[in-house]
Amino acid sequence: MLNTTHFKYTHSVLVVPMVAILIMWLVYLIELRLHVSFNKYGIYPRTFLGLRGVFFSPWIHGSIEHLYNNTIPVAVLTSALAYFYRNITYKVLLFGVLLSGLITWGIGRPSYHIGASGVIYVLASFIFFKGVFTKHYRLVALSLLIVFLYGSLLWYIFPVKDNISWEGHLAGAITGLVLAIFVKASIPTPKKYDWEKEDYNDEDDEFLKHFDENGNFIENINEEPLEENSIKITYHYKEKNTGLE
Repeated sequence: MLNTTHFKYTHSVLVVPMVAILIMWLVYLIELRLHVSFNKYGIYPRTFLGLRGVFFSPWIHGSIEHLYNNTIPVAVLTSALAYFYRNITYKVLLFGVLLSGLITWGIGRPSYHIGASGVIYVLASFIFFKGVFTKHYRLVALSLLIVFLYGSLLWYIFPVKDNISWEGHLAGAITGLVLAIFVKASIPTPKKYDWEKEDYNDEDDEFLKHFDENGNFIENINEEPLEENSIKITYHYKEKNTGLE
């Protein structure tokens, strides 16, 4: 779907990542303050109680390193989503959390899956594929930037480490691709010049009126031709010689 909506800054570009990061850090600080662990509220695959983790797991992190590693990608990717896809930002986030969480619940190992990394994979995958599908030059450039910044994430959708939820990463990548295909985004139409339009008529073009049939430039197209017996005065200006060289 194409319209004349242009990319522009809105408060969501800052508010969305700030709120997400604030909740993530607040949850971790509460755990430290109360000396408790919220890991049991993560996704536990194929159990009814484990479904609550679909909503809670993105906010729960097992360590300060885990939390820090997820903070910057969440800030960058949610800001990019809110700026370039502002009309579908909340839809992508909501369905991204739900669908990636459910897939993780269905394919994951019997363990608690926690952290915002699944959502990070949703956003990286969505932004990359959506830019490729739309073929808009700015969005394609954004896709290439995502590859440059987060291309290494691809390795972690495979079971390369025992202590990471590669199932959550894979679920996020699949979800991002699905959302890129089915969620319609409004993007600006490419600018067309007058001569590119179907109803263009070169005789009405003000620019071309400054040239005659031989391609010579006409300095003043509104100048009336001189009458046959009219007097024409021509001024010649001579530069004064000061004697200096």
